[in-house]
Amino acid sequence: MTMMEGAWPVDFWIPAPGRVPEGVRVYAIPDIHGRADLVERLLGLIDLDLARSGAEPERAVAVFLGDYIDRGPRSRRVLDIITNGMPKGLETVFLMGNHEHFVLSFLDGEAEPAGWLFNGGMDTLASYGVPVPDTGYLTAESENNLRAALLDALPERHMIFLRNLKLMHREGDYLFVHAGVRPGVTPEHQATDDLLWIRGPFLTSTADFGAVVVHGHTITPRPLVLANRIALDTGAHETGRLTCGVFEADRLRFLQT
Repeated sequence: MTMMEGAWPVDFWIPAPGRVPEGVRVYAIPDIHGRADLVERLLGLIDLDLARSGAEPERAVAVFLGDYIDRGPRSRRVLDIITNGMPKGLETVFLMGNHEHFVLSFLDGEAEPAGWLFNGGMDTLASYGVPVPDTGYLTAESENNLRAALLDALPERHMIFLRNLKLMHREGDYLFVHAGVRPGVTPEHQATDDLLWIRGPFLTSTADFGAVVVHGHTITPRPLVLANRIALDTGAHETGRLTCGVFEADRLRFLQT
């Protein structure tokens, strides 16, 4: 069995392009996209990893890189899990993905629904028991009705969760974001659209971003480790492989469903 066909070995450490503070272990989890089965399995792997004899860090942090919803069949269940079921002793940081931005823009009446609906939004509606429209192109009345139905179906804790997502998180030499950063722009001046959507200028850049950027958003067959960035999205909603990067000191390893 090759690594691509099964789980990555837990103890397969590789040198990392940066480091986190001593005593800290970071678990970075990218795009879940409605695959509740995979996030449950991955959280079980993290729980086992934390429980290993002699391996418990002083501080363990799970950084979720966004895109919890859409495309997969159980978006509601994913939000139930991550707002209610973290392993004991694990700090959590939840970042926003472009798909959470999609749904919030729809709920706030700031964007046409078609972009969201045609990119996995219909799967999310179905997971909340909201009747799915036959088309993404809605009349003003049907759009308002759909918005009201979803607002009514969203549990309060899910709405609070969506409204409080962060855009970035820093741990040691690493900057965690959903999509990436604009080269030549400092972290504090990054545009929201770039943090959530950027691909080409970021993915092709060999520049020093001022931190090693850990991101999802762009699918790769397996995790990609470069000097200036680490890509973790292995297309969980299609492949069944949800990959978690584990950062400790100046080393890196992976857990994978």
